[in-house]
Amino acid sequence: HVSQGIFVQLVKANSPAALVGLRFGDQILQIDGKNCTGWSSDKAQRALKKASPEKIVMVVRDRPFQRTVTVHKDSTGHVGIVVKKGKIVSLAKDSSAARNGLLTHHCICEVNGQNVIGMKDKQLTEVLAGAGNVVTLTIIPTVIYEHMVKRLSPGLVKSAMDHSVPDL
Repeated sequence: HVSQGIFVQLVKANSPAALVGLRFGDQILQIDGKNCTGWSSDKAQRALKKASPEKIVMVVRDRPFQRTVTVHKDSTGHVGIVVKKGKIVSLAKDSSAARNGLLTHHCICEVNGQNVIGMKDKQLTEVLAGAGNVVTLTIIPTVIYEHMVKRLSPGLVKSAMDHSVPDL
């Protein structure tokens, strides 16, 4: 359950976390051999601060609440979604998005592996426009996303989140 776990909420560009591939929504199961399920985020942060600056060993579950959906652009270059503040608010009837199982009330976390959390809608639209004809979207239910980020400053998410394009 999302309230019982420790989840990655922010990955700063070029940080050790980014360099080892941690991503928004990853669940941290262990920190330096200690099980952390049920810990408060404060306790997890204290454990990370106390850990060796050279090496922290973590057991991570890849993004348990997220899923990927592959969609195809239509002849006008659209996949068939309307996005407001990073959330899918509607689907075009008979669009690739509708046929391939995209749902409203979900937030878009990634476009072709690139983190788009915290981007303005205009930026997200530009990323989608440049994404090619086949687009893989990583989504998370809005209610879970909002629970994960409720203690984060929206400004921090916008300014510090790693939005770099992954090496494929």
